[in-house]
Amino acid sequence: MGADFRDIQLIERLSNGDKAALYQLYDKYSGALYGVILRMCQNDSDAQDLLQETFVKIWTNIAKYDASKGRFYTWAYRIARNTTLNSLRSRNDLIQNDDLSVYETKASDESKQEDTLLKGSLQKLEPHHQKAIALVYYQGYTHQEAHEVMGVPLGTFKSYIRQALKQLRKTYANEMIWLCFIFETMA
Repeated sequence: MGADFRDIQLIERLSNGDKAALYQLYDKYSGALYGVILRMCQNDSDAQDLLQETFVKIWTNIAKYDASKGRFYTWAYRIARNTTLNSLRSRNDLIQNDDLSVYETKASDESKQEDTLLKGSLQKLEPHHQKAIALVYYQGYTHQEAHEVMGVPLGTFKSYIRQALKQLRKTYANEMIWLCFIFETMA
């Protein structure tokens, strides 16, 4: 349990007000946190805002992080999750599922079509590519955690992600340009 050595150094620097440390933690964890937030709110614009809010809270509350109680990612994940849930609860048209995801009860036709296209495009990927994408972008695992879950070397796992994103871009470039942008910024 606890943070890895590199995270501990970054957290110490962040505690001393070093913005560069925040940027490095953002680079390391924003993709996984964004995936968690997006899965919960299902809106790209809202997810981007909530990710920014999450990192502002990390910046202002870093003194509350205790490495002996768990990894930094777990702490950041809780901040992201709680920030997202609080935002979603403030809206009136939401339902919370048993898996703690939240969805709108009145989805627009456009968002339904995009969701259908996304699910269809992901289902056309090879099973190992589907699992890699699901672990990182929908379940919030870091690449380090996800490669361990899949039982493959880290380089192989990253290759799965790159291949999956390449296939998604190739197959659905016109219909899902926004999705490609999201995946590309997180890869």
